[in-house]
Amino acid sequence: MTDLHLPLDRSAGRLAAQIAAGFRAGVRSGRLTAGTRLPSSRDLARDLAVSRGVVVAAYEQLTAEGFLVARRGDGTRIAPLARPDDRPTAPPVRSAPPVPAARTPVEHDLRPGSPDLAAFPRDRWLAAERAALKALPDDALAYPDPAGALVLRTELAGYLGRVRAAHTDPGRVVVTNGVAHALSALVRLLRADGRAVLAVEDPTSVRQLPMLQATGVRLVRVPVDGQGIDVAALARTDARAVLVTPAHQYPTGVVLSPARRAALIAWARDADGLVIEDDYDAEFRYDREPVGCMQGVDPERVVLLGSVSKALAPAIRLGWAAVPPPLAARLRTHRLHTDLGTPVLPQYTLAEYLRSGGYDRHLRAMRRRYRARRDALADAVRRHVPGARVHGVSAGIHLYVELPPGCDEERVVARASRAGLSVAGARPMWSPGRAAHAPPALVLGYAGLGEGRLVKAAELLGQAVAAGAHG
Repeated sequence: MTDLHLPLDRSAGRLAAQIAAGFRAGVRSGRLTAGTRLPSSRDLARDLAVSRGVVVAAYEQLTAEGFLVARRGDGTRIAPLARPDDRPTAPPVRSAPPVPAARTPVEHDLRPGSPDLAAFPRDRWLAAERAALKALPDDALAYPDPAGALVLRTELAGYLGRVRAAHTDPGRVVVTNGVAHALSALVRLLRADGRAVLAVEDPTSVRQLPMLQATGVRLVRVPVDGQGIDVAALARTDARAVLVTPAHQYPTGVVLSPARRAALIAWARDADGLVIEDDYDAEFRYDREPVGCMQGVDPERVVLLGSVSKALAPAIRLGWAAVPPPLAARLRTHRLHTDLGTPVLPQYTLAEYLRSGGYDRHLRAMRRRYRARRDALADAVRRHVPGARVHGVSAGIHLYVELPPGCDEERVVARASRAGLSVAGARPMWSPGRAAHAPPALVLGYAGLGEGRLVKAAELLGQAVAAGAHG
C-alpha cells in the first residue's frame, strides 16, 4: 500500500475522472511505480469520502487503459507496462506566468439540485433490471414506441393517480428523457401553434432558462410571493402558457395557495392558456401529505411533468408528461421525428420497480432521511446564523435562507467557498429588476450530507456571514 495523495475538487464534479487523472499523473511522474499495490475500492472510497461506485469506475477506466491490473487474490496494482513520462525536461525560460492560487477543496457541498446519489438503490435496481430483462419479449428490443413502453406508461398512470391525484391513463402519458427533455419538446410544439410567449416564475432556476430560450420562445417573468405565482400579474402579460412549480416552488419553497390554484385554472380557461406543471420534488413533503397536482383538477388545461431525477438519480434520464390526448399524439410524433424514443431496458426496469413496490419503499426511506437532514440544517442555521430566516414549507431537498440585513450575498458565497463550503446565491435566480430589491439569500441543498456534516456546514456559514456582513 502507499499514500496516494489524490486531491479532489468536489465543486468541479466528475470525481471518478479526477481520481483516474490523479493516478495517471502519479504514474507519469514516477511516484507510482509498476507493481505498487493499491487500496481496495472500499478502503479508498472511505479515505476519499466518496461512494464506492466512484472508485470502482476510476479503477475500471484505468484497467481498460492499461494503467492498472487486477488479479483475484492479489488486489489491484500499477501495471508492469505503466511507466513514468521520460520525455526530456523543457529548458528553463526567462520568466513564467504566475501560478494561480490553489482552490480550497470543497468539504461541504450545499449546492442545490442533487439528491443523495450514494443512496441510489443499486441492488434493488439491478434486481428489477434482471427481472425486466428476463421477462422482456423479443419484439421489445426493436425500436421503441416513441411515446414510451406501454408497460411503463401503464405503471406511471397508476402511480400518478394514486400518489399525485392525477387524472390520467396510459394514452395520456409520454415517456421522456427527464423533465428538461419533456419541457423542451412541449415548448417547441406550443411555439409551432403560435404560442410564442412563455411565462416563468420569478425567481426561478437559472439552469432551465437557456434551454427554454433555445426553443425560440420569448420568456416573461411573473413574480412569486408567499402564496406562489401572482396570477393577476400573469394575466397582464401576453403569455398563453406558463411554467410553474406549485407543489414546492423553486427556489423559494412556497406552495401555491388554494386561491391561487383556482385563479390559475380560471386564467387558463379564460385565456385559452396552458399550465405546465413541473412536479418538482413533490414526493418529498414532510409536515403533511403532498398536495395533489393541478393536472387532476383540469387535465385538459394542465400538463404534468415529472421524473425520477430527484427520487432516484438524474443519470437515469427517465421522465414523463401527462398531457391531453391530442397533445400526447403530437409529442409522440415529435419523438418519432427527432430521436426515436427513450431506451427500452431502463423503461422496463422502472416499470418493474414501480410494479414491485420498490419505488414506494425507496421514497419512504428517503423521506425519513431528507426530513432529518432538513431539520438538522434548518436548526443549525438558526443557531449559527443569527438573523437568518428559513423560508418555505418542510419539503423538498433545498432550503431558501434569507441572510441577515446588511449582508453582501456575493461576499458570503466567496468567503464560504474559501472555507471549503459550496453554496449558491439566490440573486442570479431573480430577474434583474427584482434582484436589485430582493434581500440577500442562499439556496442550500442538503440531500447529500449527513446531519453532522450539515451542522458543521452551518457553523462555517455563520462565520462566512459574520465576515461578509456590512460588506
